[in-house]
Amino acid sequence: MAEEDHTASPGANSEDPAEQLAWRRLTARHGDRLRQIMDAYGWPTAELVGDEAARGAWLIAQHADRQLDVQRRALRLMEAAVAAGAAGPRELAFLRDRTLVNEGRKQIYGTQIAGIEDGSPVPWPCDDPERMDALRAEAGIEPFEEYVATFAVT
Repeated sequence: MAEEDHTASPGANSEDPAEQLAWRRLTARHGDRLRQIMDAYGWPTAELVGDEAARGAWLIAQHADRQLDVQRRALRLMEAAVAAGAAGPRELAFLRDRTLVNEGRKQIYGTQIAGIEDGSPVPWPCDDPERMDALRAEAGIEPFEEYVATFAVT
């Protein structure tokens, strides 16, 4: 499951304030650079920059939690890229949910986990939980129960 974003950097979840600050500075620098790239080229698709760099751009957007303008812009550009067949709907779904959660809204696909309680993952609220697995399937994401099993603490 390393392709999703729940394999965060140690600094992101560290108890050490110095590590947290270093993580914030790093993500801000990356977000600033992604903003420059989007200004110059639009969404950095695999065709434009290669698979690894396109994945990196998505990860930067996904983790730009303190730069909501960068996330929103990446989301808009990625939506257009997906519509043109130049980016994947799976990554778009994760970015959409992350942006919604950062805006204080309910997510759509159930990709964002708020934490672990009693060994079980607790997702951020979802807009339409009954349709969530159907929407996940459309985006190429495994069913919610399979996904959250990767977070379970036994």
